[in-house]
Amino acid sequence: MTVANSAETTGFLYDQVSRHILDLVEKGTLKPGDRVPSLRSLSRQLRVSISTVSQAYADLQQRGVLRVRPQSGYFVDGRLGRAGQSQVPRKTSVSRQPRKVRFGELYEQIFSVANDPEVVPLGAAVQGIDLMPVKGLARATQRAIARQPEQALAYSFPPGDAELRYEIARRYVELGLAIDPDTIVITSGCSEALTLSLQSVTRRGDIVAVESPTYFSVLRLIERMGLLAVEIDTDPETGMCLEALENAIDTMDIKAVVAVLNFSNPIGSLMPDDSKRRLVEMLEAADIPLIEDDIYGDLHFSGQRPAVAQCYQQKGLVLTCSSFSKTIASGYRVGWVIGNHHRDDLLEWKQATSSATCSLSQMAMADYLRSGEYDRHLMRLRSAYRLQVEKMRFMLERHLPCGTRITSPQGGFVLWVELPRGTDVIELLQRALAEKISLTPGMMFSATRKYRNFMRINCGHPWDERIERAVERLGVLAHELASEAA
Repeated sequence: MTVANSAETTGFLYDQVSRHILDLVEKGTLKPGDRVPSLRSLSRQLRVSISTVSQAYADLQQRGVLRVRPQSGYFVDGRLGRAGQSQVPRKTSVSRQPRKVRFGELYEQIFSVANDPEVVPLGAAVQGIDLMPVKGLARATQRAIARQPEQALAYSFPPGDAELRYEIARRYVELGLAIDPDTIVITSGCSEALTLSLQSVTRRGDIVAVESPTYFSVLRLIERMGLLAVEIDTDPETGMCLEALENAIDTMDIKAVVAVLNFSNPIGSLMPDDSKRRLVEMLEAADIPLIEDDIYGDLHFSGQRPAVAQCYQQKGLVLTCSSFSKTIASGYRVGWVIGNHHRDDLLEWKQATSSATCSLSQMAMADYLRSGEYDRHLMRLRSAYRLQVEKMRFMLERHLPCGTRITSPQGGFVLWVELPRGTDVIELLQRALAEKISLTPGMMFSATRKYRNFMRINCGHPWDERIERAVERLGVLAHELASEAA
């Protein structure tokens, strides 16, 4: 397929030209210092205009991937050094012993600066508001309240707005799933979906298997519920290691598994479909529920949305949790859980805890989905996230110390960064915060407080000079720490 033919489904033409060159760099076909194809030759090869190639090359130059030699053409910037050759962080073996989870002030410190406009937001995994469909969602909200003002102001008791549940179920059809809207429970974001799921399948003192590293809010939830977390080795590219999980199931009484199969947070791994099938079969054989966090599933960089574990279940033990917080509006707090076998328990916990979910947010979201704008918005959003992730990765490679390893995710908008051994990322955080730059230390993603030389970097905001200066300064601080540790 030519670039021109694929543009309608994957973004602007010049974005595809940029992706073509980036692929060559990342695979090592083009190395730092190599001359890239001329404008005319690439124009002929990809069947696009010379001006399109010129625009793509100018974009790559601005992003630090290419540089111009007068009267010679464009070259891969030699200062990239490791671009296209950098390794992803190593899979870290973890102790497979159930642990109590304890968080101190670090958790509060990260979130206390998340909404501070003076702090460069490389920490919390939040997206720039200018990437969200503000006008389209505002119109949908106005239509919803104009059409049914009384309903918009009334309680919306569980399982939630019927029209919204229908629209959510309809979106799973493209994955080959026939989801009964009655099995969907609307929640206040994905966090409540995960909470209700754990409440429904575990009791205090139970053991829950999680990825390592795993999203720290899951660990915080496990902590507050009095559960024990057992961390399972996780590959940065393919996700939870099923052999390690199988061993854990054979040696301890695991009551539930919590996993992000599509673009996990923080490492961005994508579990292959065959592994998803095997995971579901393994857990069904042991009658262990799988709580699947699919909040990033719609944010794939390729042309096809990855499957969910629901596609492979036979016994109704998969609880799929998600929300529109990362794609449409985090402030609307519209999430859901597909309950299947556990629907009644989910409803009881929902009724006992929050009783109802905001009516207007649900009605507006249903209207927005029904309008057809969501898919057009997703196309633009995925293109933006992909470019932002690639730009951040290149800049981190350029400025962080030699020996740094960075993930190369196929979706989402976070990067997992392994700094050279001995680097104290907690100290790096304190120095960065003193200069109004945030980041998230790796140890927050482990109940055993591993990953002390790791950090997660948020790429959810459009690239600008402020972010570029922050990344450059972060590199300086990391080099200083490396020198002090030497």
